[in-house]
Amino acid sequence: MSEPALGTTDPVSRAPVDRYARLTGLATGALAACSLSTFGHGDGVLYAIPAFGLCAVAGVLVGDALTPPARGAVRTAGLAPRRVRDYVPPRMTWLLVALAGALVVLLTVAGAVASPDDLGRASRSLTLTCRNVTQSHGPWPGLYYGLPMLASLAVATVACGWSLRRIATRPGDEQSRRDRALAIVAAWGLVVSVSLLGAATTASASLLSVSCDGPVGTVANVVLVPLALVSLVTGPWMLFTICSPRTAWRRPAAPGVRR
Repeated sequence: MSEPALGTTDPVSRAPVDRYARLTGLATGALAACSLSTFGHGDGVLYAIPAFGLCAVAGVLVGDALTPPARGAVRTAGLAPRRVRDYVPPRMTWLLVALAGALVVLLTVAGAVASPDDLGRASRSLTLTCRNVTQSHGPWPGLYYGLPMLASLAVATVACGWSLRRIATRPGDEQSRRDRALAIVAAWGLVVSVSLLGAATTASASLLSVSCDGPVGTVANVVLVPLALVSLVTGPWMLFTICSPRTAWRRPAAPGVRR
């Protein structure tokens, strides 16, 4: 039986540390989300969403930091610098960037039209007046809930961007870089997806609960419902990608076989 070359790292042997770190991050996020969701008589759900996403990102980043890069025989490398965009999945990345842009626009508009709730707490409710009737409904993703979402998106973007840069520049084989970049993008996409799902469904529910929204509210729901449905698909997609890293199932190449 042939033995692996000196200095190589078996991808299967590297997988458990990475997988356990990711699953630990998801489990921690789920526990944090369950704890926060009971805050404020259920209003804490909008705090639980970014907390879960950030814990998932932390698990992926810790797994990447603890997993040594795959090494093989010494090869001659080209002089062209490696770029992050060469390793991220292009279609997934552009879809998630579009959803992130939609999230920022949604939270900005929601924050601009938000009103205090019935207890006078700022930016927690949607209040509309028509025909001398005032209607109010909450929770509404105003600044009170939107700022934590935007902050979590900013933190996840910086952390994942730094990790992608690290993956692109450190030693390792090309396929391993692409696999780990896929996991990092999926972790960032999970933050985007769950935040957009929470913000879009909450805003849509508030608009459907009042009758003074008029044509503007109808148009808003035409936009919000598809966004919620798309994020409802991308969220489990990103979660599955995080839980099933492809490096865990790739077998090492036989001696003398080039990939």
